[in-house]
Amino acid sequence: MTIQQLLKTAPVTTLLLISFIGLFVMQVLTGVDANNPSTEALIKWGANALPFTMNDEPWRLVSSAFLHIGLMHLLFNGFAMYFFGQIAEPMFGSTKFLALFLLSAIGGNLLNTQVTWLSILDGTGQPGLSAGASGGIMGIGAALLIAALFKISVNGLMLNLRSLLFIMGINLVYGFAVPGIDNAGHIGGAITGLVIALAFAIAYRQSMTGTTLAQQSTPTTQTPYRINEPSPYNPNDQDTYQTRYIDQSSSADMSYSTRNHADFDNRDFDNRDSENNTSVNSDISINTAHANTTKQKPPDKSSFIWRLLPRAVMLLIGIGFIWWWQDIHHQLVQVLKTIE
Repeated sequence: MTIQQLLKTAPVTTLLLISFIGLFVMQVLTGVDANNPSTEALIKWGANALPFTMNDEPWRLVSSAFLHIGLMHLLFNGFAMYFFGQIAEPMFGSTKFLALFLLSAIGGNLLNTQVTWLSILDGTGQPGLSAGASGGIMGIGAALLIAALFKISVNGLMLNLRSLLFIMGINLVYGFAVPGIDNAGHIGGAITGLVIALAFAIAYRQSMTGTTLAQQSTPTTQTPYRINEPSPYNPNDQDTYQTRYIDQSSSADMSYSTRNHADFDNRDFDNRDSENNTSVNSDISINTAHANTTKQKPPDKSSFIWRLLPRAVMLLIGIGFIWWWQDIHHQLVQVLKTIE
C-alpha cells in the first residue's frame, strides 16, 4: 500500500507514523544518538519517568508514546502500527481509533508507573523511564482480537484470529524474554484496548440485532386485489373495463390508489351506473386497508443508545486514569514529605 493509499484509507495511522519518524529525525539532528540515546536526552524529549510524570508533568503519559529508544525500536513499532492501523482505523473510525491508541498508551504507562512505584516502596526497584508506542499498539492489537472473536468484518473481509494471536503472542513473549522491555506497558495497553473493544463489539452486535428485528417486523406479505383499468384491447373505448389480479408492494398500491383518486375526481359520477360506482368504491377500500397494514414501525431508539456505549466507556476510562494518576501522585507526595 502506497503512502497516498494509506493516507486515504487510514489518515490517523499515517499521521502517527509521520510523527514517530519526524520526532526521531529531530532527535538525531539535535545530536541524540540514533541507536543508544542517553537517559538525559530521553527525559528531555518526553519519556515517561516516575519522578517527573507523577509530580507535575503528567503530559509525559502521552508524549512518551511518540518517542522511541533507538532506530530498531522505531522500526519495530512503526511496522506494527502500519500493519494494525490500516485494518483497525477503517473499522473503528479515525476519531475512535485515535482515542483507542492514546488511552491504551496512557493505560500502559500508568501500569508501568504503578509497578515501578510499588517496587520502590518494597525496596526491590528504582526509578526508571519508558518510551515507545508499544502500549498503544498492543491496545489496537487487542481491539482487533475482539473484533475477530465477534466476527466483525472490515470491508467485507473477516480478520484472521490465528494471525492476530500469533503477533500479539510474539510481542508478549519478546517482552518477557528480552531485558529492558516494558512488559507492564504492553499488558496495560492491551487490557485498555480490550475493554474499549468489548464496548465496540457489544454495541455492534446489539445494533445488528436491532436492525434484523426491525427488518423482520416489517410486513412482507403481499395481498392480491382487484383493480379496474381501461382495456388494452380497446384503447379508444375509455368506458370499457376488465378485471385482473396483481401483487405489488405497499408503495405501489398507494401510488395506484392516488392515481385512481385523481381519475375519479375528473369524471362525472352522475353519468355512471351504480354497478361501476360499487366496484370503484370496493377497490378504494381494499387499497386503503392494504396500505394501512404495511406501515413500518418507527426506528428503534435502542440502537442509538447502544452506539453511545463506546464513547461512554472511553469517557469512564479517561476519568479512571485521572483518578489513578492522582492516587500515585498523592502517595509520592506523602513519601517525599516523610523523607524531608
